[in-house]
Amino acid sequence: MAVQKGLLYTKDHEWVKEEGGEYVVGITDYAQSELGDLVFVNLPEEGDSVTKGESFSDVESVKAVSDVISPLTGVVSAINEAVLDAPESINSSPYEAWFVKVKDVTDKEELLSAEEYEEFLKTL
Repeated sequence: MAVQKGLLYTKDHEWVKEEGGEYVVGITDYAQSELGDLVFVNLPEEGDSVTKGESFSDVESVKAVSDVISPLTGVVSAINEAVLDAPESINSSPYEAWFVKVKDVTDKEELLSAEEYEEFLKTL
């Protein structure tokens, strides 16, 4: 399982990267490998609110439909249209295939460093 340095992680297997006051959110390599081949992604719209600990998206694989849990409370400032058109890009490049960018963040989960996330994965 690839864990990219410089990102922050959740125990729900999302990754977070801060970029100029906004937070980019996607799912980890572990998450995409557990889900299997992704065939559909449902994303919120720009301007929608997301709440820490609640589902903001779902992904459908050949196995099942799974919720994606928001690590942040804030407002969606951008969505990645590319993953809507090519959900399989999440399987091939999970750290490039981001889902949303969030601004006006008021709350966030306790995020793990890459090293902490690697240690967490060893417990699964």
